Amino acid sequence: MPKGYWIVRADITDPEVYKTYQAANAAPFKRFGARFLVRAGGFEVVEGSSRARHVVLEFPSYEAALACWKSDDYQAAIRLREKVSTLDIVVIEGYDGPQP
Repeated sequence: MPKGYWIVRADITDPEVYKTYQAANAAPFKRFGARFLVRAGGFEVVEGSSRARHVVLEFPSYEAALACWKSDDYQAAIRLREKVSTLDIVVIEGYDGPQP
């Protein structure tokens, strides 16, 4: 079964308030088996547009990735960041097929 991923692009206007969201999302991320592959870090936009911060989370399955986002505790965490950030989040199924 392919893994699931969150691909997140974020602009944050108040990093101190955003930290409350980060603290609140830790429990659902742990419960659904999330693992950070990318968390902020340096980047260069080589094509297209961007936001200031990027995150890639890996989950054991696509279903777990969706269930985490839909969970009551993650939805409560969202409310903590809504006024201080703009996020684009794509929940996507991983690829287990042949490689070049």
